[in-house]
Amino acid sequence: MSLHEDAVLVLKGHEGQPELRDVYLEHLAAHPDGVYKPCTAGHITGSALVIDPARGRVLLTLHKKLGMWLQMGGHCEPGDDTLEAVALREAREESGIVSGLSLLPGGPVRLDRHPIPAPCHWHLDVQYAALAPAGAEAEISEESLDLRWFPYEEVAAVADTSVVRLLEATLARLGG
Repeated sequence: MSLHEDAVLVLKGHEGQPELRDVYLEHLAAHPDGVYKPCTAGHITGSALVIDPARGRVLLTLHKKLGMWLQMGGHCEPGDDTLEAVALREAREESGIVSGLSLLPGGPVRLDRHPIPAPCHWHLDVQYAALAPAGAEAEISEESLDLRWFPYEEVAAVADTSVVRLLEATLARLGG
C-alpha cells in the first residue's frame, strides 16, 4: 500500500471534522502526489503533540522559520509508509526522544488546514498525539530554536489556536 492510499484510508476512518476531512479527500483524489511537498496545490503533513500525562505537560518546539511554539511535525518523505509513521518520525526527530515514544491509539486526533507561502499553498496537517515515556529527556534539533515542556494550563498563552485545540482533543481522548 502506498502512502497516498494509506492517507485516504486514514482520512476515511477519521470521524471528526467531516467537512475538513472531505477537503483532504478531495485534494488526494485530485492530486496523486498530494502527500508530498512538491505538490504546489498543497500537501499532507503529519504532526504529533508530545504529551506527558503523568506530569500534566506537553513538549512544544519553537519553530525556526515561523517563530511559533508548535507540536512536532513535518512533510511526508518517500520512505514513509503511513501517516502514523510520518507523525512518529517527526516527533522523534524534533523532540530527540527516540526510545519509548508511542502514538496515542485511535488514529489522528485532529485535522488542521493552514495556508503557507508560495510555491505551495496549503498544509493539510493530520495531527496525532504521542505519549512520552516516563523520564523522557528532550533534545533540541536543528529545526528548532527552542524546545520546552509546558504545563497544560500554559499552552494557550504561548501557542496558537490549532495547538490549543489539539491539546483539548488529546485530553478528551485520554479521558481528562
